[in-house]
Amino acid sequence: MAFLCFYVTHPNAETAQKISRNLIDRKLVACANQFSMESAYWWQGAVAQEGEIVTILKTVTKNKKAVEVAITELHPYEVPCIMSWEVQANASYENWIQDATVVQDPV
Repeated sequence: MAFLCFYVTHPNAETAQKISRNLIDRKLVACANQFSMESAYWWQGAVAQEGEIVTILKTVTKNKKAVEVAITELHPYEVPCIMSWEVQANASYENWIQDATVVQDPV
């Protein structure tokens, strides 16, 4: 049984924590990992470089759209980075993700 990992960037730790906690409280995701990084990217015709926070969120595949919708509604960026991919892990970890989430329809 596979599950999804989402990779999401945030402007600061407070925003990352707020979004992660919202998704966990709603049982849309089982887990959120957070770490800081330095980003360089094109924005509005110029190269920007600044610190960001990344979260890796883990959930069941059926929650893909609901997680995307929730992040988009809560995120302050005009164009948030919301990437996801299907992964596999050891059976006990996959079972924990299944048990820790509730499949939800997107709002």
